[in-house]
Amino acid sequence: MFTGIVEEIGELLELHRDGSSAVLRIRGPKVAAGTRLGDSIAVNGVCLTVVTTDGTAFGADVMAETLKRTAIGALRPGDRVNLERAVPVGGRLGGHIVQGHVDGVGLVLARNPGLAWAEVRFGLPAELSRYVAEKGSITVDGVSLTVTAVGWVGGSDRAGGDWFEVGLIPTTLAETTLGARQAGDPVNLEVDVLAKYVERLLAATNPGTVDAGTTDLGRRP
Repeated sequence: MFTGIVEEIGELLELHRDGSSAVLRIRGPKVAAGTRLGDSIAVNGVCLTVVTTDGTAFGADVMAETLKRTAIGALRPGDRVNLERAVPVGGRLGGHIVQGHVDGVGLVLARNPGLAWAEVRFGLPAELSRYVAEKGSITVDGVSLTVTAVGWVGGSDRAGGDWFEVGLIPTTLAETTLGARQAGDPVNLEVDVLAKYVERLLAATNPGTVDAGTTDLGRRP
């Protein structure tokens, strides 16, 4: 489990595709220090298992499902990535409960910079919008954020026409890759797992009242 509090911005050193899977190597001296084989590290919000490490960099395997559902496959050597080690038992839950299981890929739609902060709008797949609520939590490229607004503008493009906004404080802008994200950039999204469990429980206890595939919970016209 993670909390969405990025520990370090790492650098992708290598990404080798092997058929439908891939192997990547990332430099991250802070998170790699003391890391052991089998440990979990979130890379842009994607939970990966460490298979090699030299104390300053680590390697991980990426299976086909991960490449299909995330933006990991679009990375290139030299790209910067957000890194977070799994939270230890008894550790502080600084953000919110994050599994490192990406639900889909969104797009940066617009940035509205302020003097010391920025307001950013993201498009998201329509099937995820029902899990996103104003003042709720969402993970973007591994960063725990509070949703400040949600909306729907129609359309059938990749983002589904649905969107949400967040405010990025100076620390987030400086210490995560979101400070450099521009309109059109893809981002990994993980919605609040509690919302998914609530929906599943409602569907099981009240058959016919909640359709997990078509509900518009959380959507604004």
